[in-house]
Amino acid sequence: MHNNVQEFGTKFENVCAVLERHKCNPHMLVPILQEIQSAYSYLPADVMNYVANALGITPGSVYGVATFYSHFTLEPKGKYVIRVCDGTACHVRKSTEIIDTFKAELKLAEKQHTTDDNLFTLEEVACIGACGLAPVITINEDVYGAMTKEKTLELVKKYKEEEAANA
Repeated sequence: MHNNVQEFGTKFENVCAVLERHKCNPHMLVPILQEIQSAYSYLPADVMNYVANALGITPGSVYGVATFYSHFTLEPKGKYVIRVCDGTACHVRKSTEIIDTFKAELKLAEKQHTTDDNLFTLEEVACIGACGLAPVITINEDVYGAMTKEKTLELVKKYKEEEAANA
């Protein structure tokens, strides 16, 4: 355990605190993973293995839960998570153009979802539930409707400028 604490630092100590708070109860796996993801922004493989050992369950059980629920992620996400709806209403109103614009503007390679600077993560989702705003996106908790290529470019510029101002 000593090497793991050195490797993961304060966040790993937080994992231990989360496990203690939930009394290492394997029935509390989902809330445990939620708290851990909140600290890391994703679920690192080494941490999930540690959680499995601490709870006395198999790593496969932890991975099964982590991959079953869509709100868990096994890859780091950017500070700004952009979700582009590609449901029927949005697709008909050219959401694929919005997706392509984000990919080009953020310089994302074919299978790449997160920018090299870990600022943006781009995800395509089946439905956001705001069909009247189609095509619609969210950036973290903010909703943007009636998106166009121009609005997409403006949003990327806005978020990049805010980051530069806060740097």
